[in-house]
Amino acid sequence: MVNIKENEDLNKLNHSCAHLLAQAVKHLYPDAKFWVGPVIEEGFYYDIDLGDEVVKEEDLPRIEREMKKIAKDGKRIVRNELSKEEAIKKFQDDPYKLDLISRMNEDEEVISCYTQGDFTDLCRGPHVETVKELKYFKLLKFSGAYWKADSRNKMLQRIYGVCFRKEEDLNEYLHELEERKARDHRKIGKELNIFMAHDLVGKGMPLWLPNGSIVRKELENYIYHKENRLGYHHVYTPCVGTVDLYKTSGHWDHYQENMFPSIKVDDEEFVLRPMNCPHHMLIYANTIHSYRELPIKIGEFATDFRYEPSGAVKGLERVRCMCQNDAHIFVRPDQIKEEFKEVVNLILEVYKDFGLKDYKFRLSLRDREDKHKYFDDDEMWDNAENKLREVLDELDVEYKEAIGEAAFYGPKLDVEVKPAVGPEITLSTCQLDFLLPRRFNLTYVDQNGQKKIPVVLHRAIFGTFDRFTAFLLEESKGALPLWLSPIQINIIPVNNEYHLDYAKKLFSIFTEKEYRLTIDDKDEKMGYKIREAQTRKIPYTLVLGDNEKNNNTVTYRKFGEDKTSTVTIEAFLELIENQIKQYK
Repeated sequence: MVNIKENEDLNKLNHSCAHLLAQAVKHLYPDAKFWVGPVIEEGFYYDIDLGDEVVKEEDLPRIEREMKKIAKDGKRIVRNELSKEEAIKKFQDDPYKLDLISRMNEDEEVISCYTQGDFTDLCRGPHVETVKELKYFKLLKFSGAYWKADSRNKMLQRIYGVCFRKEEDLNEYLHELEERKARDHRKIGKELNIFMAHDLVGKGMPLWLPNGSIVRKELENYIYHKENRLGYHHVYTPCVGTVDLYKTSGHWDHYQENMFPSIKVDDEEFVLRPMNCPHHMLIYANTIHSYRELPIKIGEFATDFRYEPSGAVKGLERVRCMCQNDAHIFVRPDQIKEEFKEVVNLILEVYKDFGLKDYKFRLSLRDREDKHKYFDDDEMWDNAENKLREVLDELDVEYKEAIGEAAFYGPKLDVEVKPAVGPEITLSTCQLDFLLPRRFNLTYVDQNGQKKIPVVLHRAIFGTFDRFTAFLLEESKGALPLWLSPIQINIIPVNNEYHLDYAKKLFSIFTEKEYRLTIDDKDEKMGYKIREAQTRKIPYTLVLGDNEKNNNTVTYRKFGEDKTSTVTIEAFLELIENQIKQYK
């Protein structure tokens, strides 16, 4: 989807259309006053004070008609520059514009307004030449918005819209918006009882419901077995640490703005942990290590807490409480390339399992001139960055370099995935770290009996289980693969009196093999039950009647298909076992 804010022409077009909206609203609501109307990624909005009037859904088409009428008239859009005194006089009856003007410094910025016919608005611009250019637009929705985003202020009415040069571009964009709504993991998560949120718990603090806990547990099992085969050792560590722990790691100086405030308990000061590496450093330091033991791989499914602005939190995708698929690999310098390559190969293997194809690698490097943000050791940085490049080149992986985006302790590799809708998101990461082992005085004994400092690879394959689940829900529209689906099989007896016992027999057989299923014995028509199973996106629905009962068979229908197939119980079990075993 195009980012309207970053497209120069569409930005100007939508900026102008925001003024067209305001002019139309002024025609229809003469007492209306206007706060701000910026361009955003998905178009524009305007915050409006309508006094006692309230915009309703049915009012949007009426406002659109007035906008079209004004646009057809074709008035030129004229820019005028004003002194601060002139601006105050011109907008003397508008408290919202006066507030904006009062905060302007005419010595540092030009105060300008734009006029189109009978409407003048304070604005920096730029705008299109005439309102006639504003042909293809659509008002999308409305909501409430506090003046200056402060709940102590008056609630204004915010109307959203979008504008394009061509009608086909507008239609394509509107279609994509509808597709995005249909795929929104918040909508799907609610429909399938995956997760919920509640103000009493707090913004960005999702509650995983029973169905969601199944999805999350299956993802944990999947990646645990892969990591176990690669020699990872999993641990559990506390969700808090002392402020001194994060001062030692350096996060207190470099990451504090993303952390929750500290909590004083007795004579200690704690903070909710934003990441797990300091805890894992201490676990490594708990034992003396020989060079023969390395690499040592410590993994954890760890709950972390990071501050996100309330306006940025979004379902499971952007949260304040998250569970990371985290691990730290302690290596000798001569093992860096081999272990980094293993991490990249694991990422590629996981993406293949989940059918992910539209992704790219981003190698984040330091800015050599920024001595404040980055640990000052040119040799360390050059060595680290070159080793990561060598691995990516040897694997023939396409990547781009991002100067100045490395972590403060070392370069990192991010994998940016293009979801079904919306902008790219980062899922997997791998960071090389020479600094934290020094801060925690970590060592190993080399072949000469000398103490050496290990290097650490920080890596997360799924990123967080939260974001990965959100991604999967949107990719699949909630139709998760059989092995991940909270309910895998729905059994419908044709007649409860005659077929329920057979349904219960199958229920016992399948649950014994640890499949997740349910029996729909409600007193409803068959068509309703089948439609409900489709709505719940259950992979297989079994319909059991006389034929199935008498012949020990099942008749199944796959989600999204109309055709049915009748097979023996054994054949059906083999079918679903083969479908699942590739992930085990």
